[in-house]
Amino acid sequence: MRPGFDEMRATEAVVREHYRDYDRWLANQPPSVMLSRREEAEVIFRRVGITFAVYGVKDDDPDGGNGGTERLIPFDLIPRVIPAHEWSELERGLTQRVTALNRFIHDVYHDQEILKAGVVPADQVLKNAQYRPEMQGVQVTENVYSHIAGVDIVRAANADGSGSYYVLEDNLRVPSGVSYMLENRKMMMRLFPELFSQHRVAPVAHYPDLLLETLRSVAPSSVSEPTVVVLTPGMYNSAYFEHAFLAQQMGVELVEGQDLFVKDNFVFMRTTQGPKRVDVIYRRLDDDFLDPTAFRPDSTLGCAGLLEAYRAGNVTLSNAIGTGVADDKSIYPYVPKMIEFYLGEQPILANVPTYLCREPDDLAYVLAHLPELVVKEVHGAGGYGMLVGPAASQQEIENFRAALVADPGRYIAQPTLALSTCPTFVESGIAPRHIDLRPFVLSGKSVQMVPGGLTRVALKEGSLVVNSSQGGGTKDTWVLEA
Repeated sequence: MRPGFDEMRATEAVVREHYRDYDRWLANQPPSVMLSRREEAEVIFRRVGITFAVYGVKDDDPDGGNGGTERLIPFDLIPRVIPAHEWSELERGLTQRVTALNRFIHDVYHDQEILKAGVVPADQVLKNAQYRPEMQGVQVTENVYSHIAGVDIVRAANADGSGSYYVLEDNLRVPSGVSYMLENRKMMMRLFPELFSQHRVAPVAHYPDLLLETLRSVAPSSVSEPTVVVLTPGMYNSAYFEHAFLAQQMGVELVEGQDLFVKDNFVFMRTTQGPKRVDVIYRRLDDDFLDPTAFRPDSTLGCAGLLEAYRAGNVTLSNAIGTGVADDKSIYPYVPKMIEFYLGEQPILANVPTYLCREPDDLAYVLAHLPELVVKEVHGAGGYGMLVGPAASQQEIENFRAALVADPGRYIAQPTLALSTCPTFVESGIAPRHIDLRPFVLSGKSVQMVPGGLTRVALKEGSLVVNSSQGGGTKDTWVLEA
């Protein structure tokens, strides 16, 4: 494994150009001041209620689970800084990738041309747990299925010391975390206003406006003034703060399944003034829980009849039912081929090299190199169901070996990337910690995103797991304007 890429320093003595002004400022900050600012941030975050529920489930799980202990996601004071030219390339790559993924989902539920061409194995799609046959032939507005995508980006060092961005994962169902991106920026502006007069940092505060614009743009075509709601599983969900925050920021209603009903294939919400038709539902719960008459009959979180109203074209669900078929880890290795197939282009952003354990040759390689690899469950998320070979005990490796031999199709494996590091204010002072980036890509009549995204940081020294459910924290992400 190559030494990691340091976002701030080219060498011990040389600070990268886009960090130089910040580095000079940071050198003049007494540790006592930084500590008091961090304490102030914790007080404010707790007062506002920016908490995350932890309960042995995955923070990226679409349904989020119920119950658990609420805690703050640790916020780091030192921003991750991205120069304009790097962001421009990332934006192009993200637009290309999400466009191809939406084309793929539409194709899977219609003509299945990519399956007939043998580019993606049909059994990997049609036998996938996330494939929803109920969506076959259903027309969705603008042919867009994943209106809000959270694409996880990592950076690793090249042999020449430069760093390359890679896509680690596509989250196309109900990606979470955008509220932390927005609140982190507000906190930084409150704590260090002088920094924003010294740096040309691209704004992110308009994200809720872009989100509402995107949701309204994919309303059923017969509706001129669409009513948008955010559907939450309820206050015990891990991301409930985000659901309430986004509804409030967009100026729309936050509803639970019991607030909705279907009549004559139209969806209505109950209000004090009587029923009101709903045209767009930004749903924050998994497919299985959306409609007890179509999916899980024991679900009390959704709305009976919702699927039929959706199939009739009378309501838009964001994201669409069945999008998970495209962000499953077993489909991820084929995304570069999707880009070539649908767009006739070479991928701008590369995948991390991936071994499909269901392939005998790949499985043999993985079994022979387990201590060097990261092995992931195809349906796992949130840092669970995963082996990080270099950090694992011999017993953990042998347990995974047995699981791989027993059911190889459940797993993929990847080289252990040395994720880039960013200076982070930890108990021992300022030290490098591994990071990733989750930009949020909005797809409606056009593809849009705010500059940057949510930077997650592995606060444990040497850890590569950034997920909040695994002890990770977050940073503000600065994209410097040209």
